[in-house]
Amino acid sequence: MGHTLLDVLNVRVIGSGDKYLVLAHGFGTDQSAWQRILPYFTPHYKVVLYDLVCAGSVNPDYFDFGRYTSLDAYVDDLLYILDALRVPRCAYVGHSVSAMIGLLAAIRRRDLFTKLILVGASPRFLNDKDYHGGFEEGEIEKVFSAMEANYAAWVNGFAPLAVGADVPAAVREFSRTLFNMRPDISLFVCRTVFNSDLRGVLGMVKVPCYIVQTAKDVSVPTSVAPYLKSQLGGKSTVIMLNTEGHLPHLSAPAILAQALRRALS
Repeated sequence: MGHTLLDVLNVRVIGSGDKYLVLAHGFGTDQSAWQRILPYFTPHYKVVLYDLVCAGSVNPDYFDFGRYTSLDAYVDDLLYILDALRVPRCAYVGHSVSAMIGLLAAIRRRDLFTKLILVGASPRFLNDKDYHGGFEEGEIEKVFSAMEANYAAWVNGFAPLAVGADVPAAVREFSRTLFNMRPDISLFVCRTVFNSDLRGVLGMVKVPCYIVQTAKDVSVPTSVAPYLKSQLGGKSTVIMLNTEGHLPHLSAPAILAQALRRALS
């Protein structure tokens, strides 16, 4: 897959600035999730966009179930893209699982990243004895069962919950990209994400981080932002958004763009 990875993952570079800005989407979306954010940044940055291999916009034949068993393979893809594009350094915006992919990439290649902006990020979704991730194991198993039993019904229930805010267009858009994913790939990735635990490596992240979280997110409790701030190994700043939901780039793009600008300045 090596030499064609830029094509496989629909890599694009748009914009006219000198500095590079990477926008990496989360589970259930693809790079189109950033379309309302892009106009704020293309005049000032070369913006790198790509699709995670699990996205519905990528040919599912390229999804290797043996390879993408952990987030490390996604990190390999990100670093391959940046090297292939000869990006010397970049600011990186990662939503949800891509926030964690960015953290792991910055541990491996600190030199590549000027700052990480983590939107709706969680190092661990499951609760632990001294940690509130937001979900109990039994709840997660019910989610997996629902996805397996009737994917369409699960999407129709999950999309409005995830969007949170009363923005029907955002629900429609998130539903569209969830439906674009092949259900077996969607379930496999969901399991990978929910089984991930990055708490032990947060101290190894030395790149400055901005933790962007909405006031209410069904996937990430508000306690996770201060937890990340306390555990990350470099300078970190929490930016709380006065909006709801896990997908502010879909539901409140102007508010998110303002926060990103602040973090990038």
